[in-house]
Amino acid sequence: MSHSLAGEPPSAGRRAAPLTTAVYSAAEWDLLTGLPGRVLVAAASPGPGRPPRGVTAGLAGLDAVAAGRAFDSDLVRAVVAAIYARHDETSTAGERLTDVVDLLAACRAAVRVLDRRADPADSAAYRQWVESVAARVCPAAAGESSPADRRFLDRLGGALGLR
Repeated sequence: MSHSLAGEPPSAGRRAAPLTTAVYSAAEWDLLTGLPGRVLVAAASPGPGRPPRGVTAGLAGLDAVAAGRAFDSDLVRAVVAAIYARHDETSTAGERLTDVVDLLAACRAAVRVLDRRADPADSAAYRQWVESVAARVCPAAAGESSPADRRFLDRLGGALGLR
């Protein structure tokens, strides 16, 4: 199940409702549904050698999350639906959300969950989608990624098993 191009309408007959999430524990599902937001926050946060981000970067990240609705992956669409269905946005402390070491560990944990539970195509689509969130935020702020942004994106891609 490869993903569709962003903005492509859903294919005929494809379910709008997410797949059954019963194969994931509550902790695993929380990890998978929380990771895109954590990546967005980390990518939008300034760091050593990384410029401060503005509203444009945050909006680009939100757009990248929303683009998951058009992916040809039941898992990605289910995660996006769960993100949008949340009404009790009780997030953890901002420091935890932007700590790169913690974020990369969460990415590696998500990859392990996906390796155990997800269809390989859904796993690949999810990991590529999560990486695309950060890729959309980093260049959106400065027009072109800085060397520090490229290092961040490379580390993220490595933690997601894409490098």
